Formats: sequence, C-alpha cells, structure tokens
Amino acid sequence: MADPRGFLRYRDRELPTRRPVPVRLMDWREVYEAREKGTLDVVSRQAGRCMNCGIPFCHQGCPLGNLIPEWNDLVYRDDWREASERLHATNNFPEFTGRACPAPCESSCVLGINQPPVTIKNVEVSIIDRAFEEGWVEPVEPARQTGRAVAVVGSGPAGLAAAQQLTRAGHSVVVLERDDRLGGLLRYGIPEFKLEKRHVDRRLQQLRAEGTRFRTGVEVGGTGEGALSVEDLRSRFDAVVLATGASVPRELAVPGREAVGIHPAMEYLTQANRLVEGDWVADPISAEGKDVVIIGGGDTGADCLGTALRQGARSVTTLAIGNQPPAERDESQPWPTHPVLFEVSAAHEEGGDRSFLASTTGFEVDDAGAVTGLKVSRTQYRDGGRLPTPGTETVLPATLVLIAMGFTGAREDGLLSSLGVDLTARGTIVHDEQWSTSAPDVFTAGDCARGQSLIVWAIAEGRACAAAVDRHLTGSSSLPAPVSPGEKPVAV
Repeated sequence: MADPRGFLRYRDRELPTRRPVPVRLMDWREVYEAREKGTLDVVSRQAGRCMNCGIPFCHQGCPLGNLIPEWNDLVYRDDWREASERLHATNNFPEFTGRACPAPCESSCVLGINQPPVTIKNVEVSIIDRAFEEGWVEPVEPARQTGRAVAVVGSGPAGLAAAQQLTRAGHSVVVLERDDRLGGLLRYGIPEFKLEKRHVDRRLQQLRAEGTRFRTGVEVGGTGEGALSVEDLRSRFDAVVLATGASVPRELAVPGREAVGIHPAMEYLTQANRLVEGDWVADPISAEGKDVVIIGGGDTGADCLGTALRQGARSVTTLAIGNQPPAERDESQPWPTHPVLFEVSAAHEEGGDRSFLASTTGFEVDDAGAVTGLKVSRTQYRDGGRLPTPGTETVLPATLVLIAMGFTGAREDGLLSSLGVDLTARGTIVHDEQWSTSAPDVFTAGDCARGQSLIVWAIAEGRACAAAVDRHLTGSSSLPAPVSPGEKPVAV
C-alpha cells in the first residue's frame, strides 16, 4: 500500500494547472501548463491517496484492466521507472488514454464513495510523460519470427495496438492507412490542444523500431492510384485485421439540411487539424467571424467549440437535445457506475453558450442557399422518445452549423463487400467471440466492430484481437486479451 493514511491526509483532488484562457486561445498547444519537476510531488501525493482496496473497482472500470493500485504505489515510492513498466503491461499507449479518455476508472474508485476519487488519469499521463523524457520507453523486439504476415487496415488506436502486439509476437505486420498521415482519429479527429501530435509521432517511432511497417495513402479494395486490391491483400497476407473506425456520421434529417455552411463535425475537425499541420486545404471550413452552432453536447462537440474559438468565431452555441446532467451523482447513477454528469471541459471554460433540451427542427436559408439561422424547439419526453414541443420554436443566428451527433458504423466503400464481411443493422462489422468476421482469415476490432466508443476500448479490443489472430496463425498465444466481445472488462 502506498500511504496507509494518504486518503485521510490528502482529501482533495489536485489536478494540473490549465494555461490562462486568453493565452491558450492564441495557439494550438495543449491547454495544460508544462510539467515541471516540482509538480511530480503533487502527483505523488495523489497516488498516495490510493487505498489499495481489497477489491480494486478501478480495474472493473477500465477496459484494459490497468494495474492502477500497483503503479500508484510505485509512484508514491518514487519508483517511476517500474511504474512505467506496470503501466505498459496492460496499455500500449497510456499517453493517449491519459489525455483523451474520460477515465471510467475514476468513477469506479472506491475512495469516490465518500471523497473525491484519486486522480488516476493524471497519474497515468505523468508516468508516461516522464518515461519518455527519461528515455525509458524503448523498442520491444520479438524473440522470434513466425514467418506469418498480417495486414492491419487502419492506423487508429485499435489498429496500432493490434499491430504492436502482433509485431511483438513475431509476425510480419504492415499497417495500411488511407490518409496521408498515420493515427486515424488520433491524428485528424482530436484537436492539437487536446492531444499534440508529437505524442503520436514519438510512439510511431517505437513501432517502426520494433519492426512494424506502415504504408499511407493506400485505398484497400480500391482501383485507383495507390490502391491495393482485395486479391493482392489476400495473396500477400495470412490474416487481415480491419480497424477502420466508425466514420459514418449520424445525420439530421430536417428541412434546410442541404444548405451551404452545414457540415459534419469530423469534416470540420479534420480540416482544422490539417491546417495546424501546415497543409494547404482548398476552400477550408472556418469559423472566423461567424455565428457557429454545434449540434451535440459530447466530446466531439467540445472539440468543435475549442476549435471554433481559436479560429475567431463571433459566437458559438452548443445544443444538447437532452436534460442538463446533474453536477453530482444521484440515485439513478450509483457508485461504481460511470455517471453522466455536467462537466465543464477546457473548451467550455474558454467561452461559448450551452443550451439543453434543444431540438433542432430546421434551418433558415438565404437566396444564395447558405444557412443563416437554426430553428430550435424545447425538447419534450413523450412515448419513450424525445420530440420538439409545439409552439416553442425560436431561431438562432447561424452562419456555420456543425453536426456532432456521433457516428453510426463502419464506412462501406467497397472493401467490406469485396472481402465478404457482413454488417449488423447498425452498420458495424459482424464478428464472433474470437474477433473473426464472416470472411475467412479476416478479423476486426475497435469502433468499426463495436460502434462509436472510447479510446480505451479501442486499445483493449486491438490487444484482444491481436491475441486471437496470433492464436489463429500459430495455434496458441501468450498475448494478453483483456476483453472479449459482449463481455464486461476484466483485469489482466
């Protein structure tokens, strides 16, 4: 146990300081102050609050089964290098989860029954950042080569986790990415102020050093320049892992949707990330000087908010169709469930208005076909659904509307049908308990199989899928499999 009286001595949560709002709105750097040596004392105190519970429910809350009490104890004892080893034992990319995961582990923290929970997420990211700074993160080369080749289609967190695990098992792994850069949503879906891309690049260096190969600009199943046909895919590889994500946006079927100036959120965020990378973008979507309305109150909506404010929007309003969540747990969300609470993220702290019980009923469009306003009514709950209340409609000024209502499933662009992969009614890839699809030697993991979910689930499924592929190719596997399809997370 770290500090037997730590949870009594240090009762408050201490989190890293965010840079002043006027300062951080002037750039795209991460919102937190740079970590200094002295701030690690705060992290150690928070790690010391961990009670080393007889039944650590934080394990249950984490799909990866992270060994949280173990690395809390090691941090408290100032053994950061061993803490990094224990952290990497269950998580390939803690620098991603430590920044972009909503931390269901903290909701399950036993201390959270009657005190603020341990700052698990901040301890995690502090460990991995120090590990990189000290040079402790090194390539893990395979002990043997199996002679088997695996293609991983997609370079998001699920694909990268599967690729790293399979490479370490001794397989020859090639990651095929349609975009010009690697990382999937890590690269183009999450803004720089939330996850600086240098963190993605330095992890990719490790994967390359271990032997994983990467090809960008490859349209698997396509016919154009740089495409790789399904026939070539099958002839070159013994197994295929589909980790293409859930990139089909949920649509809003209301009058005026076809107007100029209404875009899916991910189209907007992708362009913004490309501009930050220094790319030239033809006719980019910009919020500069515009009245922006974001439909959807989740993480993607918050990402759009922070991006629009940095681009110089005149006003930004975020609409959520449901009730404003409570500020604290209520009886309907008992510990250790992950509650839906009213949160003020870094982006919400920076500006903009938030409106709840807001149902979009249509758009106002000018003679040139551009959006000028958004019609919104108060939401009512009726017959198990959420409907606009008649007679409550108002119009919000809007010259840029971003639809951040989530995603429905995997994009069917010919690859899945060519492979013979079946889809569910939701548009996700059908798979069995061994992550195997309806096509022989083809496996799947991540959002394309699960539907839109958390980055921690993507990594967990990538690891589990890798173990299944390894077992399929060699008859057995020593790779950990933290989760199985349809099962709750378990500790590894």
